[in-house]
Amino acid sequence: MNASRRAPAMFAAPLLLLGTLLCVLPSPATAAASAAPAGDAAATLARIRSTAMASPWAMQQLTTLTDTIGPRISGSPQLDAAIEQVAAAMRALGAQVQLQPAKVPHWVRGAEQAELTDYPGRPAGLSQRLHVTALGFSGATAPEGLSARVIVVQDFDELQRRASEVPGSIVLFDEPFEQHLADNGDAFEAYGHAVQYRSGGAAKAAALGARAALVRSVGGANYRLPHTGVTVFKSAQSAIPAGALSAEDADLIARLAAHGPVTMKLLLTPATLPDADSNNVIADWPGRDKPGEVVIVSGHLDSWDLGTGATDDGVGTMAAAGVIAVLRQLDLHPHRTIRFIAWSSEENGGAGSRAYFESVRDRLDTQVAAIESDAGAGRSLGVNAAVDRRSLASLQPVVDALAPIGATALAGFDRELGADIGPLQGAGVPGFAPRVDGRHYFDYHHTAADTLDKVDPQNLNSQVATMAVLAYFLADLPDPLPRFKAAD
Repeated sequence: MNASRRAPAMFAAPLLLLGTLLCVLPSPATAAASAAPAGDAAATLARIRSTAMASPWAMQQLTTLTDTIGPRISGSPQLDAAIEQVAAAMRALGAQVQLQPAKVPHWVRGAEQAELTDYPGRPAGLSQRLHVTALGFSGATAPEGLSARVIVVQDFDELQRRASEVPGSIVLFDEPFEQHLADNGDAFEAYGHAVQYRSGGAAKAAALGARAALVRSVGGANYRLPHTGVTVFKSAQSAIPAGALSAEDADLIARLAAHGPVTMKLLLTPATLPDADSNNVIADWPGRDKPGEVVIVSGHLDSWDLGTGATDDGVGTMAAAGVIAVLRQLDLHPHRTIRFIAWSSEENGGAGSRAYFESVRDRLDTQVAAIESDAGAGRSLGVNAAVDRRSLASLQPVVDALAPIGATALAGFDRELGADIGPLQGAGVPGFAPRVDGRHYFDYHHTAADTLDKVDPQNLNSQVATMAVLAYFLADLPDPLPRFKAAD
């Protein structure tokens, strides 16, 4: 998940996992009266749910992806291998597969070291090693590194107040992740509060003359893990070295700096290479009588390079692919085509989603709905929907079908519900996402610990079930839902 593109839209409301609240569905009895399916339709949705919950397919595919390929940063041979794996798996299901070209950023990680070389009370000759990782699109230090005083600031206002201290320094943005919000179901809002310093802090520090910028890792668990992610410089700026420190190391520096000057030696040697060739994987499960109209189910196939991308977003990709596996197992084809997309380059710029949008820009009326799963490996709690109130009420059959697995939450939003479906939503395509338990997602997000052991197969299957029931329902409606343009 690339929060630098999503933060304004994805983390606005404290009451929900994603987006800005429009409304919560009225009582089931009220909504069902206006939108109850025929018995056969309800039975079909129930069969889809039960089959999805019992299928090992998505977990098998995720295991292969993470164990045999591993990290999949854009421009890497690992992402190329993942594209081939997913395309082959979809062909084996009988889907109509195409690879859609996209030029993607190619940033590579180099050496990463940070060390406190002077600080109040330091015994002579001693230093302290820190846990640091470079941020995507970071500039590089000299091969021997750089040494400078660390200026610790809490927010952008403090940075401006202390502007005279910034030239020649290393600026550390020390904004804590608000775990209490995550513990109470608002993990994505907590992330949104903190991620602005990761995405925009280096550019602001560079504008004031900083030699480098660091951010307290944006995540909720303190396992001394640095969390990576992109940082964004303005077009005319030269990129300065930018990294993330573990939360514990940020705390250490803040404590020491309260008593006097702190000096750090920092070595980061990443490189930005020319854009690379990549592809979205598109696999169509044709509709029985309206094959030219599509309902998208999707996740992003690229990942950061520290872990194996199991939760971000191997889960979402394989849950979306699992929709096709379920429909094939049941030999079900709704009126419209269900289109699986494995997006390329979500984490560092969204080149894949832009390529797809450009390919359908002149026929957006064929894009009936878009679903994206990119909120981690938690259990599905229901559906988030960027639709109008009447359309929200019409989704009651989906809630009814998902009730046996406890995925009964249904909430409306006026914001994008996924970075990759964002362009489609902005053009009026109704957008959806599984509503996922994200309380512990940011413990491991963008870290070396984003690995397969964090995935519960039943939680994964709950996301397959949610998307499969929702996608089939939307694809089998007599008429598409009305257009609904997400707020800017």
